[in-house]
Amino acid sequence: MKSTKVPLELLNLHDDGFHLLVEVVVFGQTFKAVLDTGASKTVFDKTSIEKHITQGDLVISDKLSTGLGTNTMESHTIILPSIKIGAFKLKNFEAAVLDLSTINQAYTSLNISPVIGVIGGDILQSYDAIINYGKLHLKLFK
Repeated sequence: MKSTKVPLELLNLHDDGFHLLVEVVVFGQTFKAVLDTGASKTVFDKTSIEKHITQGDLVISDKLSTGLGTNTMESHTIILPSIKIGAFKLKNFEAAVLDLSTINQAYTSLNISPVIGVIGGDILQSYDAIINYGKLHLKLFK
């Protein structure tokens, strides 16, 4: 089974723990995303992606979004023609789209650049992810 090794960045949130960041390429541009083993699905920030899509690309979801401090947040889905995580490429990937402004506001208050989204358990489980904190890399298997 072929694997792809992707570098990770360990983000120190001062007195509030750590987050792992991974570089992703969507819409032909490079962004940072949080790697979150506790997130069931991969989610992109609505405000960030609206700059790169037409309104018809978003489909309102009837599923309630749990986590992020609420279960009543309006959610959408989008089919991304391509998403790259390091050299690992996914085509026609369906992702959730939510308002992640609270995360990005928290990052901004710590002088950390905003993220485009969260890479969640749907990708991590589907591709047998192995996270190595010591060497700061993620392995994904095809």
